[in-house]
Amino acid sequence: MGGSGAASFLKVVAKNFDVLAGPVVTLVYPLYASIRAIETKSPVDDQQWLTYWVLYSMITLFELTFAKLIEWLPFWSYAKLIFTCWLVIPYFSGAAYVYEHYVRPYLVTRQKSVNIWYVPRKKDVFSKPDDILTAAEKYIEENGPDAFEKMINKSRETTTRSSNYTFYNDNYRYDDDYRY
Repeated sequence: MGGSGAASFLKVVAKNFDVLAGPVVTLVYPLYASIRAIETKSPVDDQQWLTYWVLYSMITLFELTFAKLIEWLPFWSYAKLIFTCWLVIPYFSGAAYVYEHYVRPYLVTRQKSVNIWYVPRKKDVFSKPDDILTAAEKYIEENGPDAFEKMINKSRETTTRSSNYTFYNDNYRYDDDYRY
């Protein structure tokens, strides 16, 4: 009877492997590795684990959104486990791969545009206020005056084509429209 008990236990474990291994692969090990990454100076492991948590959040949101559809897919838990293993296992570094090939190219091309959601913040009474002029000065320091001028011209081209917004300019003259 002892042998059949062990066999039935292994059968239950094998049948529910995804349920048992899922939390370990998706939460326990990444949590441990993330804490270790915080304690090191290397940005490589930080990138791996920050990216992993972003992807894990996206997977979770996907599952919450499409829960009714997913319950009809018997292989979903196994596919998720395999994908998560690929993201987590250091040999593969799947999360870093996804970041380098999908997330980073998307972000880098978007960062070159002008941030219209700028909200100025004051640090304290004695420091220089963090306003749009300070941001422009910082941009010029980092990228040079030519890059700043190019950005402004690109912004003008974009805003003149936009009919959804009205821009007020104290120095506007009618013949300004014909310079560009």
